[in-house]
Amino acid sequence: MSQPNPIQMQKYLAGVDYPCGKDDLVRHAREKGADDEVMRHLENIPDRTYDGPNAVSAEFSKS
Repeated sequence: MSQPNPIQMQKYLAGVDYPCGKDDLVRHAREKGADDEVMRHLENIPDRTYDGPNAVSAEFSKS
């Protein structure tokens, strides 16, 4: 499975109100039309509260 670019993922998270949880991130990305690959990676990040886009990008890169 190829790794989506974190910048690509962040465009689907534009406008998210941080801090927020994984479920909010997944829901927001889905509403913004994120593709299946981005959604799969977001769904695999740890279920915790994220304080900003850098924290999401760091976990996204590991997934």
